[in-house]
Amino acid sequence: MGVCPMLHHSSAPAPPNGHFMNQALLDKIESEQFRKNAADFGVGDTVRVHTKVVEGDKERVQIFAGIVIGRRGHGLNEMFTVRRISYGEGVERVFPLHSPRVEKVEVERKGAVRRAKLTYLRKRLGKGATLVKEKEGRSTAEAAPSAPAAPAAPAAPVVPATPAAPTAPKS
Repeated sequence: MGVCPMLHHSSAPAPPNGHFMNQALLDKIESEQFRKNAADFGVGDTVRVHTKVVEGDKERVQIFAGIVIGRRGHGLNEMFTVRRISYGEGVERVFPLHSPRVEKVEVERKGAVRRAKLTYLRKRLGKGATLVKEKEGRSTAEAAPSAPAAPAAPAAPVVPATPAAPTAPKS
């Protein structure tokens, strides 16, 4: 039985860096599309996302504030999801990080979380749905003294006052 020649792959060597020529071209095009002022935020942070909204011939900025519950993708395809409670209903929006429609991302509060995705917030009701522990910043560490203060001098022993002896009335 012979081996079908169509099943054999070409023996052309792959480029040394693993990328083909068109990949370098794609990287160059993508690098031009990246956001110049990269937002520094993570999962668990409370953010305000300023988005450009076009209504007819007018353009305005709309703000969506909430908690970042996840980030995904990398490079130009990076997205982040923001969740907030609006009129008792949970609302989530997914924003492309490098989109020209996203004007800026303001970080209101840094959150200290130990998960990459905060999907458990979807099950929570009331204030628990927005509860994420605040990250302790360096400002609190700088305010605390670095060396313990010297112990205070020992206080003088307290001696109870004795009542004055009654004096004889003057006659």
